[in-house]
Amino acid sequence: MENLLYIAAIVAAIAFLILCISLAVTLSSVKKTLNNVADTLDGLEAHLQNVTKETAELLHKTNELAVDIQDKSEKLNTVVEAVKNVGTSVNGFNNSIQRLSTSVTSEVEKNEDKIAQVVQWSSIFLGIRDKWKERKAMEQAGFYTFEKDNIK
Repeated sequence: MENLLYIAAIVAAIAFLILCISLAVTLSSVKKTLNNVADTLDGLEAHLQNVTKETAELLHKTNELAVDIQDKSEKLNTVVEAVKNVGTSVNGFNNSIQRLSTSVTSEVEKNEDKIAQVVQWSSIFLGIRDKWKERKAMEQAGFYTFEKDNIK
């Protein structure tokens, strides 16, 4: 029976040895896996630092761009106001011209007969002037015209 006890102790020792070896192999495999995970996390941390840096630069540039757009928008507002004022002035000018045109038209309609008389008298006056010039030119050329008073 003692032998059986020694055999049981040897079997237990061999089982414990196998358990320890398999536990050591498992822990070694876990250690390699954890080392790979740590290396991956280190690389990921480096990438995240680069991404964070680029994100900060992009945010800074975006803020500068927003300020620039705000400044240009304010300047553009003054231009829009100026154009609006010019449009208002042109509209007022157009209204003034329209009132003046209406006034002139109504006055022309009121004085239509007088204007026709002025045009007729102007035509007569221009005809007399042309005849006078023609007569002067003939006299200077050596031709004399006879009038009733000069004939005796």
